[in-house]
Amino acid sequence: MATLRRKKVVPREIVSPFCRGGIFLFSEVNMVRIENVSKTFVQTDRENLHALVDVSLEIEKNSIFGIIGMSGAGKSTLLRALVGLEKVDCGRIYVDGVEITSLRGAELRNYLKNVGVVFQGYNLLYQRNAERNIAFPLEISCWDKKRIKARVEYLLEVTGLKGKEKAYPAQLSGGQKQRVAIARALALNPKLLLLDEITSALDPKTTKQILKLLLEIKDTFEVTMILITHEIGVVASVCDEVAVLDYGRVVERGRAKEVLENPRSEITRMLLGKGGLDA
Repeated sequence: MATLRRKKVVPREIVSPFCRGGIFLFSEVNMVRIENVSKTFVQTDRENLHALVDVSLEIEKNSIFGIIGMSGAGKSTLLRALVGLEKVDCGRIYVDGVEITSLRGAELRNYLKNVGVVFQGYNLLYQRNAERNIAFPLEISCWDKKRIKARVEYLLEVTGLKGKEKAYPAQLSGGQKQRVAIARALALNPKLLLLDEITSALDPKTTKQILKLLLEIKDTFEVTMILITHEIGVVASVCDEVAVLDYGRVVERGRAKEVLENPRSEITRMLLGKGGLDA
């Protein structure tokens, strides 16, 4: 598995194009910095749910970062916070130097143009064929028809969908639907690509093909990927670094190869099948 060389970078000041007068210090090597983020869901009929507890992470640019954990660990809550769908109770999230936890309205919409999201359930528009699904974010961003056509043709080629342009979602396999979803997420050339359990409904052969596509995308696009999963094999195949969540806390993080070969936390060993409570 390829490793990224960490460069020594002197932090510099930038003025955020999204936040009013906001000036941030950030290291050019990092695309995402999460600082002491917590989120609690208040429940009237039961104990409050602490979905995220003092989570801090740094994610390098142009890397594939895995976030792994059991169901209910807080993975999806963290992803929703990264796209502004979940407001955190405390802490800050920076993406490419911009503090996104304070964004609202037009500023949030501008930020989201630089973020692509691929969901487990594809979320395709079933009344549109493959090429029109991919074109959708370009249309609502008011691209002209010539630019849309060229961009869609390029993305169909990159994601291995040539020949399926006119096929509707009902006519596509699970792997092909996921390729359409990935192509659509890449349409606006985002800096950040969030992938939520995108292989969990796929068979092993198709999973391997999708993971190969992610590595090709990493080599082709200047995009940072955050991969939410509960599958250790997925992390081992494509991730540069990984963080392990358990009940909303980061219990382990580091280079993927090191974490998987020398797990320190009980939950990581459980996910690996190397013991756990009875070890």
